[in-house]
Amino acid sequence: MNKTLLLIICDFLLLNLLALTRWEKAEPAPVNRPPVPEMGANVATKDDDLVAAMQTVLVDERGAREALAEKLTSTETTLAERERSLAQLQVERAELATTLSGTQREAAELSRRVAAATQDATLTKEQLAQLQQELDTKRAEAQKQADAIAGLERSQAEARQKIEGLTVAVKVAEQERVLLKETAEVFKRQAEAERAEREKVQATTVQLAQGVGELAEKSGALTQEIRDNRPINANVLFNDFLNNRVRTTFTAHRKSFLGPITRTKEARTVFITDGESVYALLHIDDTPFSLGENGADWERVTAEFTRPPGYRTAAERLDFLSLDPRVVVLPVSAEQVAALGVKVYQTALEPFKFPEAVLISGGGTGYGRVGFKLDAGQPGYVSVDNRLVTRLFGEFAPSRGDLVFSQTGELLGIMVSSSYCVIVNNVLPARTIRTGEDVKAQATGEILDALAARYRSLPFKLQ
Repeated sequence: MNKTLLLIICDFLLLNLLALTRWEKAEPAPVNRPPVPEMGANVATKDDDLVAAMQTVLVDERGAREALAEKLTSTETTLAERERSLAQLQVERAELATTLSGTQREAAELSRRVAAATQDATLTKEQLAQLQQELDTKRAEAQKQADAIAGLERSQAEARQKIEGLTVAVKVAEQERVLLKETAEVFKRQAEAERAEREKVQATTVQLAQGVGELAEKSGALTQEIRDNRPINANVLFNDFLNNRVRTTFTAHRKSFLGPITRTKEARTVFITDGESVYALLHIDDTPFSLGENGADWERVTAEFTRPPGYRTAAERLDFLSLDPRVVVLPVSAEQVAALGVKVYQTALEPFKFPEAVLISGGGTGYGRVGFKLDAGQPGYVSVDNRLVTRLFGEFAPSRGDLVFSQTGELLGIMVSSSYCVIVNNVLPARTIRTGEDVKAQATGEILDALAARYRSLPFKLQ
């Protein structure tokens, strides 16, 4: 039976008893009223049954919660904390239920006391008022405890809902974890497939690059071969010569019994290279020296390169080549070449590829194609047709110091006479004169005499 209903019934019976009793006719002798005690006993028995039932339900519910807590403990630390809070609420509820039971028993006892007092008719109005006040107090305490139990039930329901929500969240998280694992496996397989595809593409790219490199090498070699075998127009060669020629000025000074002698010579030439060093190529007639006179010791010898608008630089020595004593070269440094800003001509690797060559006369006064022939008796020289060349820019015959270029633009050689050209294929010096303000110690007279003797030993047709 509901405890609130039980209290209401007790109050109703008590009020009826008080209202229907005629206190003025009450006799001192106690009157036994069996129904009232029997009702009180019956009420107490039903209340005990209600409390026992509630305790049984609470015990069963506690067992269910503990089973649920054990099931959810392994999933989340938060669930364990919620379960401990719920267990604490259960303990508090049990304590309140026990307190309520005690309060209800006290109320029943008071009711019995009231009934007994009513039957005995010995209680005064003050005692009844005191009993009523105590009954109201107990009833208020019972209501508070009932409200507390209701609050605990609500807290329990909320905790159960939170536990269910956490359980659902755990299940969702588990499903997401499985889904992420499957997605990671898919991405891993895709990455492996893409890596394999990239390796194939890279291998193909390497093969293509190798093929392109080989094709480029072959194309470059073919282009070079075509360039090497294609003759260049004589006009282009002459214009190239004019743009890259360098003015070379020589000064030599010595004393004689007739007085001081100073010689100055000027020539226009180009720079050549044997693949290692750079030189200016000249004929001995372009210098202050001569092989047709007795040698004399010169005291000061200078050689300078000039190029407009005003650059000047000195050469450190003159080398007379072993090819022919009339061929002179002046070594040029890389810094001087860069400062002069002129082209350096390669010596011809295949001088006899074409039957004709391009001859440039007088440092740029004329040019044209001339035929030349090998002379079996004079290796290192070629015979040049020295008749008037009508295909030149201006009519003139070849002369000493004219430069001869192959039709591919390489330097073939230099004219040492009017009919022979020496092939310049090396720059090995036979004699050397160093320039400077004091060259007397070099005995230039002996050097020139040795060169003159070698010149005179050459065959007559080469002279």
